[in-house]
Amino acid sequence: MTSTTSQAATITEKNESVEELEQLPFTTHLIALRKCLIKCVGLILALFFVMLPYANQTYEMLSSPLRGRLPEHATMIATDVTATFMAPFKLNFYMALILAMPFILYQIWQFLAPALYKTEKRIALPILLSSIILFYAGIAFAYFITLPAILTFFIQASPDSVAPMTDINSYLGFCLKLFLVFGITFEIPVATVMLILGRFVTIESLVAKRRYIIVGCFFVAMFVTPPDALSMLILAIPMWLLFELGVVLGRVLLTQQTPSP
Repeated sequence: MTSTTSQAATITEKNESVEELEQLPFTTHLIALRKCLIKCVGLILALFFVMLPYANQTYEMLSSPLRGRLPEHATMIATDVTATFMAPFKLNFYMALILAMPFILYQIWQFLAPALYKTEKRIALPILLSSIILFYAGIAFAYFITLPAILTFFIQASPDSVAPMTDINSYLGFCLKLFLVFGITFEIPVATVMLILGRFVTIESLVAKRRYIIVGCFFVAMFVTPPDALSMLILAIPMWLLFELGVVLGRVLLTQQTPSP
């Protein structure tokens, strides 16, 4: 009886939300979207110009894991005349974008919130906060653990007759790709929980296909990391563990949502 009542209340709530949204003109949605975009772009530009005087120091911080492992008298190089200016300039923009990410996600949440039901809002906000934390955790993991390990491996593996001197633009692109890959990878628990709570998959099916998912983690890591076994392991193993974490969290949340008899 309680389950039937809650289902009826949910259906009523959905119908009311749909009616409210249908009453709003299309231009209202466009105006709300424009305001969100203006706020996001404004914050990114503000952070960009605030950090611009420290662009070179930011790049030195990013390149310190490489410079600390280069052989004596070896340095980073610039193969383009504008590289010494453009590399810190681009890094400054990406740093502003990364720092503004919580605000950007919050604006997306503000724009989508009117279309969500009360039950979805209660779940969406913790998922939003978790995704932000996990994204930054992935970048931190890449910078403090993955990047030093990869650089040490490649520098030690280089022949004695070859002096490793990396181009600053190439190094920037390599780091940004690595940070993006790990930032997205650390969202696996959130994606797993959303799939479970949305009833797109069941926990039993995920557990039954665990071996294939593990193989898939290694397969994906093989293509998105540098061509060495160490990089693949550093990414594939966290992917697998994060998937297991998502299954555990999904099981706990699903149990809490199930009404007691």
